[in-house]
Amino acid sequence: MSTKEKSGNTAPDNQDLKRKLGLSAAVALSVGTTIGSGIFSSLQTVAAAAGCAAFTILAFVIGGLMQVPANLCYAELATAYPEDGGQYVYFREAGSRPLAFLCGWISFWATDPPSISIMAIAIANYLAYFTNFSGLTTKFVATGLVLIFMFVHLRSVEGGGKFQSFITAFKILPFALLIGIGLFYIKGNYISAPALAGAPVGMTALLAGISATTWSFDGMGAVCYMTGEIKEPKKTMPRALIISVITVTVLYVLLSTVATGLLPLKALAESDAPVALAASQIPLIGDAAGTITAIMAIIVIIGSLSSCIMFQPRIEYAMAKDGLFFKSFAKVHPKWETPYFSILVQCAVAIVLIFASSLSDLLGYFTLIALLKNFMTFGTIFVLRRKKGYDPLWKMPCGYLMASIAMFMTGTLIVSTFLWAPIPGLICAALVVVTGLPVFYYWDKKNNVSTEKAE
Repeated sequence: MSTKEKSGNTAPDNQDLKRKLGLSAAVALSVGTTIGSGIFSSLQTVAAAAGCAAFTILAFVIGGLMQVPANLCYAELATAYPEDGGQYVYFREAGSRPLAFLCGWISFWATDPPSISIMAIAIANYLAYFTNFSGLTTKFVATGLVLIFMFVHLRSVEGGGKFQSFITAFKILPFALLIGIGLFYIKGNYISAPALAGAPVGMTALLAGISATTWSFDGMGAVCYMTGEIKEPKKTMPRALIISVITVTVLYVLLSTVATGLLPLKALAESDAPVALAASQIPLIGDAAGTITAIMAIIVIIGSLSSCIMFQPRIEYAMAKDGLFFKSFAKVHPKWETPYFSILVQCAVAIVLIFASSLSDLLGYFTLIALLKNFMTFGTIFVLRRKKGYDPLWKMPCGYLMASIAMFMTGTLIVSTFLWAPIPGLICAALVVVTGLPVFYYWDKKNNVSTEKAE
């Protein structure tokens, strides 16, 4: 009997979601989640860390290559357990039901709804660049955006997948145009210039630059939360994850090449809006750079907002099916065939956070826990590969090495995040355990009682 069967699936059979998403939707979900607002500021961070243009570009090349092992891990795990739930499922099958529960618990209360609210507010703020919205109006606009995309993903997973494919292609287009035009105006002497005075040099600078790129590649595993709705997961999941990392890496490398070729590195490293500043150096754009960058940001973040509303509610759906979350979250709409209750509640919590932005900022301290969750996910490879009956439909080469590299990359983020806010991070970790474990043992005991009565 599988772990899932032992847990006591409380949802009726007709509440299973259908496999309706193909390769394009899977790629769009992964790429759309990864390429967000972060790239508009990460160029500055990487340039400052790397110290010279050549190392800035090389950092994105190596950073992308080092993301490949993480995606290979996700591909193997997703084909081993081709169902919705992502990390929750992998922890559950690795034999740690408490850890699996805490994974979903922290996702629902502290990471997923806040990410929706933060992105919705960011879009509204960029719209205010053109409209001069007041603070309160901005919050209502953000709420409207959440409701619009909530409705899109409530009505149809196929329709939501098509929209995600469209908006992801559309969000790449402005970057492609900026890169395509900018390549004609880059200056080779900027790229070949020596390191900034006083900046680290050699391997130290390169490693610092690579470390600074890791945030830009985070989010590709989002598609794993919807593996149960992906057609032919054996073929689709590995392809989607590999295509995603190649697409994102090529885009970032070309963008960093254009940016470092249009601006002296010192200007790039000190700018709060590096993409806009680089765009302003192109004669065809010039003074319109701020407007163009704001439009790009709106399109890019809309894609990320849509993907989060689409995939994030699936973890609570999976938990509810196992009897480890409120059973209503396992409900599937009889006509639309989507986990409508989970989507509705998550968006409702996000809307509350829009009007409590200070609380939303506070919840950002839970980032450390989210990173630890990713770190341990890659670690499940070491447990599951030794487990009897583990039979993924696709198995990555050099599995333990790939998992180790993925853990190392995530570990660099954990260290930097801990150094940023060590005490709040530890407090958040304690809150997760103190609030989550009693709830887990209550639901687990309740499931065991139900199972004994059924027998």
